[in-house]
Amino acid sequence: MAIYSLKKSYRLKDLEEIDFKDLWGDHGIFTTMWIFGKPAKILFFKNHIKNLIKSLQIYGIKKRSLDNDILQIINKNLSRRTNYNHLLRVAVNKKIISISLRKRVSPKSNFDLKLVNLKREKPQYKNLKYKKILKHLKEFDNSKSDIGIIKNKKILETGTSNLLFIKHNKIYSPIKGYYEGNTLQFFKRKIKKIIKKDIFVKDFKNYDEILLVGSGKGVASIKTIKQIGWKRKNLKKFKVLSKYYNSIANKCRPHRF
Repeated sequence: MAIYSLKKSYRLKDLEEIDFKDLWGDHGIFTTMWIFGKPAKILFFKNHIKNLIKSLQIYGIKKRSLDNDILQIINKNLSRRTNYNHLLRVAVNKKIISISLRKRVSPKSNFDLKLVNLKREKPQYKNLKYKKILKHLKEFDNSKSDIGIIKNKKILETGTSNLLFIKHNKIYSPIKGYYEGNTLQFFKRKIKKIIKKDIFVKDFKNYDEILLVGSGKGVASIKTIKQIGWKRKNLKKFKVLSKYYNSIANKCRPHRF
């Protein structure tokens, strides 16, 4: 169970603080960002806010000053004195902006993936219709496990991250049916050789590595999928992608309050 050090909500129209609401299940959008270090840095911050605002407009949630309002709320609740390693979540519906802060947990080396048949509503957006996923995630220690979302016998994403599959040193990702996060977008720009392909469960045995990439876990290597007897064969691409990720994190500039 995640332990939160911050949970606050504000009225969208005037930014007046109200009782906290997590907004799960509502008509709206959220984003989760990695905030780390002292002074605080937020990896891919501009892209997170840009994608959040763009998706909110598609969902009919519009306000001229919305990006500045979100920045104001974030700045109001961050401390220059704290050494962060947290996940900062911003969620917005038609009436409320909610933010929360929880410790970022590092994935362990014995990470296992649990396959679940699940249909996510409008998966191309980071929308708040997440209750089914959260119900599954609450059953696991997120440092040791995640759920792999399966539809029509193909895997799409996990409950928290995007997926990359490695076979003969080539990197593959599912074609569609998932939200493309900022970490995956970074690797697509960096590597430029990620091949889109339908990834069927029956073909998992052909892959040497399966990696999770996202704000919550950075780059994590799946050791096993016990349900189907899959085990990783090596850590070659995990080491390469981890080096790229650590490099971009080291270059990240402190957040401007």
